[in-house]
Amino acid sequence: QVQLVESGGGLVQAEGSLTLSCAASGTIFRLSAMGWYRQAPGKQRGLVAAITRGNTTTYTDSVKGRFTVARDDGKNTMTLQMNSLKPEDTAVYYCYATTGVYDYWGQGTQVTVSS
Repeated sequence: QVQLVESGGGLVQAEGSLTLSCAASGTIFRLSAMGWYRQAPGKQRGLVAAITRGNTTTYTDSVKGRFTVARDDGKNTMTLQMNSLKPEDTAVYYCYATTGVYDYWGQGTQVTVSS
């Protein structure tokens, strides 16, 4: 079992920055990829950024150049640095991790960007 806990969400003005953190506990040595998803009201949950154990990263097009995902396996954490935030980035952000067989989700943290 793996437990994921997000932190760092909040309210920020457009063009501001926020850093989300995800703390992992449990059987974390089995984790391969980790990532961040988001879900805005009335929309489906979608991938924001992902990072493999080898630190290969993937970003959805709308956040490329603005968001940076990183993981620290020594501290069992993953972060999402979000810069130049836009109102359309407003959503609940979820931490995600997978062993390749089992998927795990955090409870989500709200990010609200005001114009």
